[in-house]
Amino acid sequence: MFKKILIANRGEIALRVIRTCREMGVRTVAVYSDVDRTALHVRMADEAVRIGPPSPLQSYLRVEAILEAAQQTGAQAIHPGYGFLSEKSHFAEAVEQAGLTFIGPPRKPCARWETNYPRGARMIRAGVPVVPGLTEPVADLEAAKREGAKVGYPIALKAAGGGGGKGIRLVRDESELPTAFRTASGEAESAFGDARLYMERYLDHPRHIEVQIMGIATEMWWRSASASARSSDATKSSSRRPLLWCWMPRCAPRSGGGRAGREGRRLHERGNGRVPLERREVLFLEMNCRLQVEHPVTEMVYGVDLVREQLRVASGEKLGLRAGMKPRGHAIEVRINAEDPERNFVPSIGKVKNIRLPEGPFVRVDSGLYRGYEVTPFYDSLLAKIIAWGSDREQAIARLDRALCELHVGGVKTTAPLALRVLRDERFRKGDFDTHFLDGFRPKSDPLREEIVAIVAAVHRHLGTSRSAVARGPAAGASGVSPWVAALRSELRP
Repeated sequence: MFKKILIANRGEIALRVIRTCREMGVRTVAVYSDVDRTALHVRMADEAVRIGPPSPLQSYLRVEAILEAAQQTGAQAIHPGYGFLSEKSHFAEAVEQAGLTFIGPPRKPCARWETNYPRGARMIRAGVPVVPGLTEPVADLEAAKREGAKVGYPIALKAAGGGGGKGIRLVRDESELPTAFRTASGEAESAFGDARLYMERYLDHPRHIEVQIMGIATEMWWRSASASARSSDATKSSSRRPLLWCWMPRCAPRSGGGRAGREGRRLHERGNGRVPLERREVLFLEMNCRLQVEHPVTEMVYGVDLVREQLRVASGEKLGLRAGMKPRGHAIEVRINAEDPERNFVPSIGKVKNIRLPEGPFVRVDSGLYRGYEVTPFYDSLLAKIIAWGSDREQAIARLDRALCELHVGGVKTTAPLALRVLRDERFRKGDFDTHFLDGFRPKSDPLREEIVAIVAAVHRHLGTSRSAVARGPAAGASGVSPWVAALRSELRP
């Protein structure tokens, strides 16, 4: 096992890796940009190295800076987390050339899956049905217009160099293409350093289901990400962001899962990967050769630590998972993003003034939040992930509801209130939802709740004004002491 590793990431995923390393007796090195100097992952790691300014292109995406930090601290391996450089084959190659170990799937197989556009072609050759679209990326608008006419509208533009909701836009007809293409291309360039986009047919009301793959001995674990939030920019172009991840033990399309599993074995993936599929007519969507944001859902129902298994396999040990593992219960994960659902999910930035994270039985919180944490526009808006486990779906929902009621993040807007309303929606509780669930989601108005909120706001304003008046001490004497304080002192004086 490694003695020291470097974590080439930030926020909650960096903390997640640090915690497992601490349990295993592995020392950790954190890297940080200037804006993350006081972040929790920097404080909790054994060592920390600055790698540049706030911009990802000048810090978390700088391969040479990360390798220099690893060599400077004597790290033996690098864990990329998710996002940033986690799926970049050139980074994995550079790590290996530097004499270090890349903790994740091997470079050569993943190079074939590094960008979105060759994935469909590979699965077509393997005999797997795919979403209609391009197998080559487009880099300019004119090419996009030509190819868009072939694919047919509506079309989803997707970043060739990454995922996670970045560089994705829906185009319903050709008139929307110029604006959507420029916006998605610019976002992709900023997030992944790759402005190319590929195009695929936009599916109506699909269910998004994933297969978790771990190691050469492939295990298939199912997750549903169908309850997705819709983020928009000023141009009203939409980008789908998962809001709730559920464990789905009985709705898995076995035939599609088998094909995905065989493809995973054929590629000899080390570490873990994710294969999203669309339900009913089973269509392959993409392969992600990295640790996923929603991996806690799988960990909760199987009682495994996927990061620990990554470290074991990368260090040359055997995979610690047992054959024929059985899932137990149900788990649901919700992402808490710094976005305002009431204003079309516009990002919310600022300082976290107060924070109360939920606790209690069978509730897990992965977060890098603390009082004084600065939410900036430089990185993803994810603030925390809350995961609840239950013996069945109903109990898991109840526990996640309770956890969200305990959560308080002061100073910025979050998606927590929307997530709570979704959990209480009868359609969601019955499992009657798909990836468009939130597009038309309009919770019923509650006049009593609105009245209570107005009263509380008025009382809070009044008390704030009273405290300010006392602090100013308009009636204070020459000594500057409030008359109330002076009277109390005279009473107490012997």
